[in-house]
Amino acid sequence: MEFNHVSVLLDECIEGLNIRPDGIYVDCTVGGAGHSTEIVKRLEKGGRLIAIDKDADALMAAGERLSEYKSLVTLLHDDFKNLTSDLDVLEIGGVDGILIDLGVSSYQLDNAERGFSYMKDAPLDMRMDRSQYLTAFNIVNEYSAGEIAKILFDYGEEKLARRIAENIVKFRSKQTLKTTLQLAKIVEDSYPAATRFKYGHPAKRTFQAIRIAVNDELGSLKESLKQMALRLNPKGRMAVITFHSLEDRIVKTAFKELSTDCTCPPDFPICVCGNKREVTLVNKKPILPSEEEMKINSRSQSAKLRIIEKI
Repeated sequence: MEFNHVSVLLDECIEGLNIRPDGIYVDCTVGGAGHSTEIVKRLEKGGRLIAIDKDADALMAAGERLSEYKSLVTLLHDDFKNLTSDLDVLEIGGVDGILIDLGVSSYQLDNAERGFSYMKDAPLDMRMDRSQYLTAFNIVNEYSAGEIAKILFDYGEEKLARRIAENIVKFRSKQTLKTTLQLAKIVEDSYPAATRFKYGHPAKRTFQAIRIAVNDELGSLKESLKQMALRLNPKGRMAVITFHSLEDRIVKTAFKELSTDCTCPPDFPICVCGNKREVTLVNKKPILPSEEEMKINSRSQSAKLRIIEKI
């Protein structure tokens, strides 16, 4: 299956990064290389693009699509949370731009065998990095009802988390829970018939939550964002695209802390923390897709883009 993916907020990201022809830029989630292609097109001799992805299929596809610019591109199979150590290995002190797209690619969603979709039958996998051990199968078959409920509530904001978790455990007491459609049916049956499809497919939040848990998508995100921001050169920019409220809240909080001078309690007469802001907010409110983009690409509808600039 070809790695197809429509890049979200493409023009807004490229404009927001304010690309210098001789700069060093990092695409932390290269995916189908849509954003990366537009970045590298703007680079000249002395410029460099570091393209990272923990999905080996994505990285292979990106390498092919960026092949004509290979003298300017470095491909890394890794989790972007390791960026600072990767830069150390590459002996790069600072970079001029960092892009992070936290969405799941269309290829991953549409490729049934990857197990991300609640609409197509497949083994319960959901790994972005298929070399890791933990899969969705492990979570639904080995975790306790309490652990599963916590994942569904914390990462999916699922109100029926406890009921769904108990029904998962009930199902697996009789037979192993193996496929995506089995899981989707358990979630459907956990909802009252009258409201089952009132707000879209009822399994959406459960699949989101388990995917986040499998790939540890929110683990240390806040701290890694801060560490990456500190590796920006002066006037360098970081652009982050989020697709759900949990991610956006983490990014917003991290950027607010990085752009705040004093963190002392408001009733302190003078500052004793000595904190100095590291960045400025390029946009105080998130940039949203245009009506036209949302019509063309329905998966862009929940996207939010936040950008900071290093002082």
